[in-house]
Amino acid sequence: MNVSGDLLWHNSLWASAELDAKKGRFDFRPQLGSVKKYVASADLAICHSEVPFAKKGGPYKNYPLFAAPQAIAPALRATGWDLCTTASNHTMDQGWDGLVRTIEVHHDAGILTSGSWATEEDRNTPVIFTTDDGVKIAVISQTFGLNGLPKAKGKPWSVQLLDADVAIADAKAAKRAGADIVLVHMHAGEEYSSKINAQQRDFAKAVTASPDVDMVFGQHAHVVQPIDKVNDKWVIYGAGNLIAASGPAQPRTYDGLMAEVSFEEREDGGFVATAAEFAPTMITKKSGNTPARVYLIPDELKAGNKRAAELKASAARTRKTVRSLDVEGLTERK
Repeated sequence: MNVSGDLLWHNSLWASAELDAKKGRFDFRPQLGSVKKYVASADLAICHSEVPFAKKGGPYKNYPLFAAPQAIAPALRATGWDLCTTASNHTMDQGWDGLVRTIEVHHDAGILTSGSWATEEDRNTPVIFTTDDGVKIAVISQTFGLNGLPKAKGKPWSVQLLDADVAIADAKAAKRAGADIVLVHMHAGEEYSSKINAQQRDFAKAVTASPDVDMVFGQHAHVVQPIDKVNDKWVIYGAGNLIAASGPAQPRTYDGLMAEVSFEEREDGGFVATAAEFAPTMITKKSGNTPARVYLIPDELKAGNKRAAELKASAARTRKTVRSLDVEGLTERK
């Protein structure tokens, strides 16, 4: 299975999709084209939809209260994603209606969601994806906060705030419901810091101590963070941004990573992670009539991308951070 960084749909990315559109107003697929092969090759591909969708036709809104075009969802499915986590500090940017709409738009595109829910029954039902080989993978998603916005009145279950005990209970419920593997997603960390904070570290330590949790992954910092093993389980603390267009004051937000973790079945029928690989990514900004792109760096270098110097520099920055804990068994896509 693979995971990647934040999908943070700033307004220049909408403008890029307008430039790329051959018919209709938007086409977001070309922005993601470089990662398509890598995403689609996974048995389960997970994205992180950080921001809610607007009503059909808009109005669309940029930071701080995002409302992104619905045309993004079919582009995500076309790229190969099967499931998107939706618990983030922006989940409530467009209120209850935006939360429900975001779930529905993903589902209409054929993408499962985890982290926010339209009904209490859905909240209490584990989100489980079944691979083509019949392996059942549950995904649990939580966020450290909601930027001070309240949850919908009378719906405390609508989005899950970071709570290790709740994550462990949900993992246990997922295993009871038939999940072979349970992945826990945390939207946490200090913005623009590659250092793991205490909340991330404590959460990862607590949930990986549970026999029902098999891996932890996360986003939020908008810059890459180290990959580690905690209680002998992979923890991908922060994958940076997969697509975003932050200001010039934050150049490292254009570096990201995709991570692929392989699991094998044991003789007793359980599953164990056997390998973990990361692949650096880099975002290029929209410039005039040239639309934004995200590049899967190793593949682009092989293909002779003319921005090789930039790509290599970005990969070096990511590599230095990701490997900073010197974890055995972590490899890099070549």
